[in-house]
Amino acid sequence: MGRLYYSEDPAPVEIEDRTLAHIRLVVMNKLRRGEGFMFETDATPVMTRRDLWMEPSISLQFHFSGSKRPQINPRWVDALMEAANSPAGLRIVPEPSS
Repeated sequence: MGRLYYSEDPAPVEIEDRTLAHIRLVVMNKLRRGEGFMFETDATPVMTRRDLWMEPSISLQFHFSGSKRPQINPRWVDALMEAANSPAGLRIVPEPSS
């Protein structure tokens, strides 16, 4: 299980490594362009849903629990980017078949 650390908040958002690798690509590309956006995290058994405003001035850290880089599905990156560009913002959408 990977972790996304947001700003100075000590409580990370826990996201499965493979999903986090895809989210990281979308976040990096949006922030590289200077685009702010909302990220709606999923609720977990130990945490309620959190909505995070993402912008280039906010510190982010991506921590992965596994040592191997997950295989990237370009169709999933596209689907996540489409969500990030929508008025509702980025949310974890189901992975399409590759």
